[in-house]
Amino acid sequence: MNHTSLFQLQQDLNAGNVTCQQVVKHYLLNIKNNQHLNAFLEVYEEEALERATALDQKIKTGSQGKLAGLVIGLKDNIAYQNHHVSASSKILEGFNSLFSATVVERLLAEDAIIIGRLNCDEFAMGASNENSAYGNVLNAADNSRVPGGSSGGSAVAVQADLCRVALGSDTGGSIRQPSSFTGTFGMKPTYGRVSRWGLLSYASSFDQIGPITTCVEDMAAVLQVIAGVDENDATVSDKQVPEYTGDLQISGKKKIAVIEDCLNAEGLSPEVKSHMLEAIEKLKSEGHTIEYVSFPYLDYMVPCYYVLTTAEASSNLARYSGLLYGHRSSEAHDLESTFKMSRTEGFGEEVKRRIMAGTFVLSSDHYDAYYTKAQKVRRVIQSETAKILDNFDFILLPTTPSEAFKIGEKADDPIAMYLADIFTVQAPLAGLPAISIPTGQVESGMPFGLQLMAKHFDEHEMLKMSKYLFDLMK
Repeated sequence: MNHTSLFQLQQDLNAGNVTCQQVVKHYLLNIKNNQHLNAFLEVYEEEALERATALDQKIKTGSQGKLAGLVIGLKDNIAYQNHHVSASSKILEGFNSLFSATVVERLLAEDAIIIGRLNCDEFAMGASNENSAYGNVLNAADNSRVPGGSSGGSAVAVQADLCRVALGSDTGGSIRQPSSFTGTFGMKPTYGRVSRWGLLSYASSFDQIGPITTCVEDMAAVLQVIAGVDENDATVSDKQVPEYTGDLQISGKKKIAVIEDCLNAEGLSPEVKSHMLEAIEKLKSEGHTIEYVSFPYLDYMVPCYYVLTTAEASSNLARYSGLLYGHRSSEAHDLESTFKMSRTEGFGEEVKRRIMAGTFVLSSDHYDAYYTKAQKVRRVIQSETAKILDNFDFILLPTTPSEAFKIGEKADDPIAMYLADIFTVQAPLAGLPAISIPTGQVESGMPFGLQLMAKHFDEHEMLKMSKYLFDLMK
């Protein structure tokens, strides 16, 4: 399939040049030929083919939905009724979801074809996809490197053409960082733009579902369908959803802030920095205003993020007790041993580490010293970022400090792994939309992305600017 966008594919579908059956078979063959990447935990082959057959009939009558022909994969923390969902954890092995996430219902209502569930870091905790209970996902550009995390399976599925689009979730960069590592587009919408109903929670005040795609047009099409108010999720905004799929051309010249602290950050790859400077010069030459701004909170953002998210994880993951569903230890002999042994056996090392850290910062002796203080720091980061965006249209920064690192390179150093999120945690701390745009490659050929942040609910303008910047850097 050589279609560059869903729109182009749909033109061929409507003209009868291709069928949904052929589209699905194309992806199923690619999945079969790329099993070594370990992107999919489960493929819905028969179901996808049956749905494709029904859609081909709908297309003949002109009654198809907006996403007809879109083959999409779901990160394994998004519920799909009567299908397994495990967050790539042994503690939910064999668990079937009793309902579908709101995003899944909306995709199906517009005739998308869900082809399977995708590997991820366990409970979305990780920056490399090395924390899955079902093994590493491999980067399709270099199998010795990580795909990023936690939505590594989602990013690789799109990178390797195993599906047209994938849904991931982004808590501190879990869509944008793997998108940078795999050369795809990845967006975290504004907190509250997309319903979290049916998303297995990691940190409820951060988590957002978003798309990973190969083009801005597909991202706009999917966001158009999944965004908007949902009676099942009280945190979703009732703000009207714009026509994202309309005009995707920027109007006028833009004013863009560059955080100089990011450009001077220790650990930023010289090649990424050079590319960033090249992008700045190209934008200037096109008449856009670029100004360097100071943001002296860079060193505080990752600690603040991990204090708050581990605290929320400690609370959210308390429900996985071995009593009602999921793994229950066969060695347990009373209530206390059921809790202890089921959780010890079911959770992986990184999840245990974060639960323990979160329990520590929420304890009565340390609550004020850590959790309360982190909430205050978050408020400062929110207000100072908002001040920048009061005077600028966008903030431009790298998505990641470098290209994808080698598998195992940071596995024994949790702090080094956490610092991989240094440029992605600002947006979720501030609740802002952000996108990673695949604009560059290092000398070895590995991709990396540049990142745009925009004002709250300004996804449409961000999508326009992303398309413009992508075209500019070709």
